Amino acid sequence: MFTGIVEEVGRVVDTADLRLEVACGFGDLGIGDSIAVNGVCLTVMELAELGDEITFAAELSEETLARSSLGTVVAGSPVNLERPVRAGGRLGGHVVQGHVDGTGLVSALEPQEGSVVMWIQAPAGLRRYLVEKGSVAVDGVSLTVAGLEASAFSVAIIPHTLTATTLHSKAPGDLVNLEVDILAKYVESLLGAHLRGEQ
Repeated sequence: MFTGIVEEVGRVVDTADLRLEVACGFGDLGIGDSIAVNGVCLTVMELAELGDEITFAAELSEETLARSSLGTVVAGSPVNLERPVRAGGRLGGHVVQGHVDGTGLVSALEPQEGSVVMWIQAPAGLRRYLVEKGSVAVDGVSLTVAGLEASAFSVAIIPHTLTATTLHSKAPGDLVNLEVDILAKYVESLLGAHLRGEQ
């Protein structure tokens, strides 16, 4: 489980054959560990040293490529990284599984005093899970839904989040990974079962 609080911005070293290699400063990664890359939970398959950094390699499935934007990253692309929350650790953001639901399209950026409002076009199947002041993960960053329209939502991003993540580099037309709040999906499933009369 993750919290959507990005720990570091890593750098893609290589992408080939359903494999992603990323350089980062985490010195405590082990083979088999989970790590969120732009909000996608991946498994560390290989580790190597690269100067003062380490690189980790992870395999990508066709499902991951179909639901996320990881298929568009290239060598040199910055990526948001987060290690799983430790049992008993602080839950600084919200419950994020790293199971991306789909991609959204950045449609507008509105600079405001002390923040930037980002508008994102959401897939029709995800819009129903978004509520004003609810939680959403955008490229693995835990954010609060600030506004809602028929097919889009906005998030207000503070300066710290802009500088500590890859969100500062986003522009209209860019794809971002979206993970809606798991609690909303469970509520929908339980209510649907109840309305169908299932025990």
